[in-house]
Amino acid sequence: MDLNYICTNMSNLCGMPIRLYHNNHLVFYHSPVYLPKDPMLAYQQPIWKVSAHVGYYVTPAFDYYGIVNSAQYKIILGPTRQTANSHQELRELAFLADVPSEDVDSFIIGMKSIARMPIESIMQTLCILNYLLNDEKLALEDIAIYDEQQQSLTETMERQRAEQLFTQEEPEIQHNTFSLEETIMNIIQKGDSAALQEWISTAPAVRPGILASEQLRQLKNTFIVTTTLASRAAIRGGMDAEDALSLSDLFIQKCEILGTPDRLLNLQYHMIQDFTQRVERIRLGRRPTQLIIDISNYIHHHLSEPITTQEIANHLYISRPYLSQKFKKETGQTLTDFILKEKCEEAKRLLRYTSKSLTAIALYLGFSSQSHFSRVYKNYTGLSPGEYRNRLDKSPSF
Repeated sequence: MDLNYICTNMSNLCGMPIRLYHNNHLVFYHSPVYLPKDPMLAYQQPIWKVSAHVGYYVTPAFDYYGIVNSAQYKIILGPTRQTANSHQELRELAFLADVPSEDVDSFIIGMKSIARMPIESIMQTLCILNYLLNDEKLALEDIAIYDEQQQSLTETMERQRAEQLFTQEEPEIQHNTFSLEETIMNIIQKGDSAALQEWISTAPAVRPGILASEQLRQLKNTFIVTTTLASRAAIRGGMDAEDALSLSDLFIQKCEILGTPDRLLNLQYHMIQDFTQRVERIRLGRRPTQLIIDISNYIHHHLSEPITTQEIANHLYISRPYLSQKFKKETGQTLTDFILKEKCEEAKRLLRYTSKSLTAIALYLGFSSQSHFSRVYKNYTGLSPGEYRNRLDKSPSF
């Protein structure tokens, strides 16, 4: 069997890179688009852990890779997704994959040229490869959907509804969430962190009703519902819809891997706080207009680039003087100050949660040099990037 030939044609047909491993060694790679570096390098370890005959891995940015395993071979197809990656997401992927700065633009162009495809189509393609490697005929329903389980679920739900008609003498009042939801969602929509802190200090116990028979599952289901509502409130507050929904998915994925009530409760508080703070960063001024919200969203989507007032004005189809004047009048700060402050906030995250060098971070955030980055960072935070990272290293870990 000529697997190189098969992989080449599968890759060209699907419009995305493919890799063939034999006994854990890469023996073949093909991509129908030019990529100076394989994007899979950013997530190679978790992808490699997928051991099912047919499986997939979804990255935090919601790109997915399809995987087929046999005794000796592993084939990895992807990445792809149904919606286009933002420019910011692709720059961050290039950063994580250690793409050289001079190749980042080519990498982004290549990634944007990869065909977009629903995960169901990827799984069907993998079924063909699985048949070739494992002599096992699978279809999409074999991997994800079972008629017997669907019928069983229907019968179980109907039986429970019927039993409740005869076992409950009087409906027990189990919910007090509506007014609490209204309060929390209003806080998130306004981006009012101060009000959130005040509410938490006097918050009543929540009775969300019975969502599961087991306590941990009950907490997870409550978390999922709350996160869904929080993301919608954030969107109404001005947060970009794709950003809010992606963040919601990320929190729900994190929730599912936690195993204790205290960690779930802490994550839920952090989730509400995170959405509130993100909206707060967008809603500048006491009563921000849609223009200010649009400016904030543009800046947060282009933090990894040199941002100029003229570029923002062109994007919003208004004059640069009017943009600057309007922003200063509504927010009390210059647009340049706001851009640099937000870049410094992003730098804090990268300094804290990655081991990337100061030079790499400076280039990623669109600064002309490491020294320029260090001067700006110290001006807005009081510490140089190196001093900030050293303090983090000396902080006790728990």
